[in-house]
Amino acid sequence: MLRPRWTRWAICALAVSICVPAAVAKNKKSLSDCTSFRQNDKDDDTVEMTVANSCTVPVDCSMSWRVVCAPDSKRRSVHTSSKKFSLTTGSEQKSEATATVCGDDAWSIDSIKWGCEPNKD
Repeated sequence: MLRPRWTRWAICALAVSICVPAAVAKNKKSLSDCTSFRQNDKDDDTVEMTVANSCTVPVDCSMSWRVVCAPDSKRRSVHTSSKKFSLTTGSEQKSEATATVCGDDAWSIDSIKWGCEPNKD
């Protein structure tokens, strides 16, 4: 049985509408594909955090964290810190979160957050 011409056209259009968006989505990259974060204990009371940029464009990034002194006592105090910086292609930025502000009290470093976006310049 011979199919009408519009049926063949409709089948081709359906195939293209399924395949093309998948191919376009595969080639689309996000900043999360080319920026990275890592943290390492530097010594007993310091955490070193690093954001790296392997994107082909410069990015603007930020990091924030908090140091909580004496977290389980009435003397509890919270110290927040943040940094904003720009990274060119292939560069990285290191920051340190340190609990020296706590003296001999117990401490924790938490709420570490970071993010990057394309540079506006």
